[in-house]
Amino acid sequence: MCNRVFIKESLHELARSFAFAGQGAVEGFVNDIPRYNGAPGQAYPIIIQDAAPDTGIMAPVFTIAVWGLVPASRTLRDRRLPLINVRCENIANHGLSGPAYRSRRCLIPVSGFFEWKYNISANRRDKQPFAIGMKSDVPFALAGIWESWRHPVGIDIRSFAVVTCASNEMMATISGRMPVILRQNNYDRWLSPDPDPADLMKPYAAEPMTMWPVGMSVNSPKNTGPDIIEPVV
Repeated sequence: MCNRVFIKESLHELARSFAFAGQGAVEGFVNDIPRYNGAPGQAYPIIIQDAAPDTGIMAPVFTIAVWGLVPASRTLRDRRLPLINVRCENIANHGLSGPAYRSRRCLIPVSGFFEWKYNISANRRDKQPFAIGMKSDVPFALAGIWESWRHPVGIDIRSFAVVTCASNEMMATISGRMPVILRQNNYDRWLSPDPDPADLMKPYAAEPMTMWPVGMSVNSPKNTGPDIIEPVV
């Protein structure tokens, strides 16, 4: 499960870390990040494969999308909740995720994400949040899928979901699942027309990663300050 992320970089710093992707139409988003307690339902800069407006050639580009996958076929009467996460084990066959997985995959740049460790000897409300990132403190990309839904008023809304897999050794100490983290040399393939890059959806190596306990203020997305990711004893 992955339902909270953080981005410590500014939009321009994030763009420099993923310089292979065009800027797209994200300049208007410059005041929305850093974001230290990002939740579903909010808009994020993601990277998709899209046609360049001047040449029509497909290339990676930043765009803005809402976290929570909404199928293109959705109607206003559809009461299904948006898809926040999708498990890699059934992504290809899932009714909502299958079409997007085969042709609309994306990179989700983040500085890290949060997970909660439940105290199984007590009430499920007894849980400790952890922040997870890279020891190098550099941004990285989560694997995602995206869709575009046309609102009846004529607005196209992009949305995305995070792909999850079984936990690595570090994450297994607090949770059985983790988001799929892609290595840089696999970015191109994840964005490529390959309809089933299943071998990329696996636990990221634990050694380059780190995690630390954070305060309970992360539990509410209303709390957005940088102190959210400060370690607690």
